[in-house]
Formats: sequence, structure tokens, C-alpha cells
Amino acid sequence: MSKYKISVNAPEITKEDMAKVFQCLSDGWVSGISPYITEFEQKFAEWNGTDYAVATGSGTTALHLVLAVLGIGKDDEVIMPTFTMVACPNAVSYLGAKPVFVDSHPKHWCINEHKIEAAITEKTKAIMPVHIYGHPCMMDKINEIAIEHKLFVVEDCAEAHGAELYDKKVGTWGTAGIYSFYANKIMTTGEGGIIVTDNKKLAKRCKWIRAHAFGQRGKHYWHKQLGYGYRMSGMQGALGTSQLARIDHYINQRIQNAHYYMNLLMPLKMKHQITFPPRYNIAKNVYWMFTILIEDSFGMTRNEVEKALEERGIETRTTFYPMHVQPTYKQKGDFRVADSLAAKGINLPSGNTLKPQEIYQICNVLRELSGDLDQVQQKEKALNELEVIAVDGKPVKKLVEEYKDDA
Repeated sequence: MSKYKISVNAPEITKEDMAKVFQCLSDGWVSGISPYITEFEQKFAEWNGTDYAVATGSGTTALHLVLAVLGIGKDDEVIMPTFTMVACPNAVSYLGAKPVFVDSHPKHWCINEHKIEAAITEKTKAIMPVHIYGHPCMMDKINEIAIEHKLFVVEDCAEAHGAELYDKKVGTWGTAGIYSFYANKIMTTGEGGIIVTDNKKLAKRCKWIRAHAFGQRGKHYWHKQLGYGYRMSGMQGALGTSQLARIDHYINQRIQNAHYYMNLLMPLKMKHQITFPPRYNIAKNVYWMFTILIEDSFGMTRNEVEKALEERGIETRTTFYPMHVQPTYKQKGDFRVADSLAAKGINLPSGNTLKPQEIYQICNVLRELSGDLDQVQQKEKALNELEVIAVDGKPVKKLVEEYKDDA
């Protein structure tokens, strides 16, 4: 049991989820060849707007598998943001290739599309945009660069289920995309991942290689190529199908919670004590994490704020340590935006079980810590006046219009 009263990103497991998993167990289809996995793959591809989906044991294995099938190998280079989770460079390194890091964009926090071209060499084979904390990368610009230089584009959508750019979902822009279904993601299979693509040949080879490249046409134990044990289990597929039925609800709920936060924390933003997460007119941020930057004028450091929140039973996470400072991946370069995001960023509770009353409590603590004497108004009144974004997709009643970035 967690020591925190408010968890940073807890999953919601319902009776329907448990019933679907129990059905899988009762049927005995629990292995990696289960029809429950096929059902999940088909439904996820349909939801994402891609022709094919290939389920795997994790988001990391999904990345590794698709890169391997695309032929990324020894001494090749893959460009990615330095501000990301370590699974991204790890998946490249497993293949003997080299991750090449690029700084973040100061407004949308994803890879800076204007700095990608300078990182391309004759060894570059792919670009790996990472849709950070639920906000999409500028995929139109990235695709233009990739086409000009004949590079693969593998989107890491692990944190961005349902995010969109120009009304087009992430995972549909590149050669392929991957998602993670780890317990803290917008939907979960406990562990698990998936590859999405419109390329039939790529999908077919990924399915073959994920199961040790077992032989075909009667020669089962015959292996023409190196393969991996990267299949998802039947129980995970069953849970995924059940969770997927609620994914749009969960996405809208995250957006609603983000607007609750922004409404209550707007006084701190207006005094430049904090910076809100990116919000572009052309993009749909699904706020996997509600991430704020603690600015110098707040009066406390990010680490001090983190400690104070956790002393009050509120679990948080710091933002990523950039890859260029990691002992395993040190690289020299100008990464000042990523360094700033790492130093100032804090992820506030954002999970599917988070309640408006808890957001109110978190914001009250932050305003108290900031020295804001005009405390959040009386609880019941504050909750009633929060901007209304209906969880199930009804129109927005009120928007924080003064807070929008231009692309």
C-alpha cells in the first residue's frame, strides 16, 4: 500500500477489467498466441487509425523490435530528444547503434524540430520523435526532414495515447509508432506495448520476429533469423481490450483535470512563479502528466517543492534527467532547454483515479508554498467554479483563453 494519500499516477482497474481477464483465464488462452491478443491488436489499430498493430511485452520491446526489423544496426545513428526516458536510447543501443541527442523546443518541450537537420550525418538511419508527457511533436516538420534525407521515423507515443497534431493522431505520422501500457499510462495492461503502422510488410515481420522467428510451413523449430521473446500474454491482451473501451473517457478526464489545475493555479502563472505545460492551437495535449516548471520567483526550488508536497502525502515525480548527462550516455552539446526542464520540472498527480477534491488540495498547498496570501477560495465554491470540460466529450463551458502558445 502506498504511503501517499494522493498517488502520482494510479491506474483504474474496474470489475469489467477483472471479468475480461477472468474470462481469458477460464478459456485457457493465456499465452502469447491467445486470440485475446489478436482482438486487442485489431481494436487498438482501429482506434489509432492505423492498418496494423503488433502487441509486445513492453514499450521498450516494441521500440527495439521495430528498429531491428527496420534494419537499424551496428554504427547506425538514430536521432532523438535528450529529454526523454532511458528506454529510447536503450532500444537503439541494444542493436549496436548510437543514439544522437537533440535539445528540446522551449515552447512545446518535445524534440526541437529546427535542430534535427544539424544532427544528421551519413550514418543517420532514423529519427525517433518522443511525444513528451502527452504533447505531440511537430511531426509535419519532422517528416519533411525525414523525406528529404530518406530516414525512417519511429514515433515514441508511450506517453501520448490520443494526442493529435492537426487533428491527426500520433503514431500515424511516421514509418511506425509505439505505445506503452505500463501501469501508469493512460490505459494499462500492467506491462506491455504495441507497434502501430500502415506498412503491411513491416507489421508481418514484427509479428514473426517477436516470437523467435519460428519456422513456417511445417518447419516450426527452424529459425532463419534472430528473433526475440517479445510477445504479450493473453491476460494482458484481455485487460488491454477492456481498458481500451474506456480510453477516450480517460483522455478526456486527463484534459479536464489539467484544466482544473490551470484554473486553480492561474494566479501563480500570472505572477511568473510557475510555467504551465504546453498548449498549442494546432495540437491536442492529453496531459499524461500534468507537469509544471517551478520558476525562481516561486521562492523555493523544485526539489524543495517536491519534498514539501510529499511531506503532505502528495506523491510527485521530477521530470526526466536528460540523456546527455546520464553516466551511460554522456554527450557534449548545447542542451540548455532540456537542462532547464530537468531542473525546474515537477509532475503533479495525474492518474485515472484522481478526484477534483484532490486537485483542489494539491493546488492549495502549492499556493501556500508560493506565499500567495490570496488562498484558493472556499472549497465548495472553488470546485463549483472550476472550468467545465465534460469527461465524456461534451462542449467546453469555459477556456483559459489567455494561456495558449502559437506554433
